[in-house]
Parts: sequence; C-alpha cells; structure tokens
Amino acid sequence: MPYLRFAAPKERRVAVITGGANGIGRASALRIAEEGRDIVIADLSDKGEAVAAEIAALGQRSLFIRTDVTDEAAVHALMQTTVDEFGRLDILVCCAGILGLEAPFLEQSSAQFDKVLRINLYGVYYAHQAAIPHMLRQGWGRCVTITSGARHAATNQVPYGVSKGAVYSFIGALGNAYPKQNVFVNGVEPGRALTDMVVPRFTPEFLANPGNPIGRYSDPEEVAEVVEFLTSERNTYTTGSVWSVKGASG
Repeated sequence: MPYLRFAAPKERRVAVITGGANGIGRASALRIAEEGRDIVIADLSDKGEAVAAEIAALGQRSLFIRTDVTDEAAVHALMQTTVDEFGRLDILVCCAGILGLEAPFLEQSSAQFDKVLRINLYGVYYAHQAAIPHMLRQGWGRCVTITSGARHAATNQVPYGVSKGAVYSFIGALGNAYPKQNVFVNGVEPGRALTDMVVPRFTPEFLANPGNPIGRYSDPEEVAEVVEFLTSERNTYTTGSVWSVKGASG
C-alpha cells in the first residue's frame, strides 16, 4: 500500500463485534477477519456460533460470547474475557441494534422507547466504556458504530431515530477525546442495506427499484468494506466522523 508515515504496523489484532451474528455485523466480522484479525462475536443469537466457525475457516481465532448489550456488567465481562483469551483488544464494532415498533408517536409507549434506547444507545455506551481503557493502555484502538439517517427525524420510528441521533453525538464526542492516544472513534451510516431489518418490510418490487440515485440498496458486505477501513491501520487521520454509505441517497 502507499506509504503512510503514521500507520502502525499491521498486526494480528483482536476485534469485538456486537451484533455480529447477522447483517452488517456478520459481514463486518468476516471482512475484518479476512485482514488477519481474530474476532469475538457478541450476540444473543445462536447464529453467532456459525459466524465464529466461518471465521475459524479463514484461519483466524474466533469466539462467540452470548451477550446482552443492555447488561452493563455483561458487556464489561465480554471485554475482559476477550483480553483474557486473546491477550489484547484492538477493535470494537457496535452493530447490535433494533428498529423497534414502526408506529406514530402517540402509539409508542415509554417501555418501547426504553427498550430501543437500551439496546441502540446504552449498549454502545457500555461497550466503549469497557473497551477503550484496554486500547488506551496499548496505545492503539479503533471503534466504529453503525448509525442511521433516521437520526434526522423518523416520524414513525421516534425511539429508533432518537437513539441514532444520540449515537451520532456520542461518536463526535469520543472521536475528539482520544486521537493523540491513537484511539479513533467513528461511525458508519448506511442507507438501507439488504438485511433482516430491512428486507421483510418491503415488497420485492420496491426492493428491486427503491428510488435512490444508485437504483438499489446495498449488500451488507459493501458497508463492511468501509467498516474494515475505519478499523484498520490504514486509517491514520479519521476520527469523530460518520461515513455515509448510502448510494448517493443523501
């Protein structure tokens, strides 16, 4: 690759992927593993075992740890187990999230609001608080969280939109907190990717021509390409940013 004078040597680093059993999380886990990283999949879905097996087939060490990201103690235990098992923790990718109920605001209960925020926001908060101290001790770390264009205001997804707006602010704040210690915090904002969160909500006809400028929605693997770059040694100057992967949809 071109000479990057501030790039760290490429190493067999260790990544924790929350929500790594499906969708963008799974695609990111596999893409990062392809670059020679060992991977911990943190998820509540049993599909995490299969993803860990796919990573092992690539020649990387892998581990599935069943984790509820709304449980602060469990998230801290996840990071500590990662360090105990692999000796280090270099990369955090937060993909765990739910859409929640699609309904007008007055039909959204406070319990629904709490559920969405606990997964989409508190889960991200806990993960960064638990992971970043390990990164600061070793002098290198890369964190990426998935946000959403719903942060601009989604009338029928108020809890989801609020959670993603808060994540956007969180990324900016932490991205400016630790760059001199070589710990970068960024986000990726997909348009709609063809995942289990998106595909069941639309007809095949709409998905074949969704009306965005590129004429289709993304594959999760296309989003994962950007995630991988932001978590790599090649990322020497991007922190506190949210990268758009929307097919020119704004």
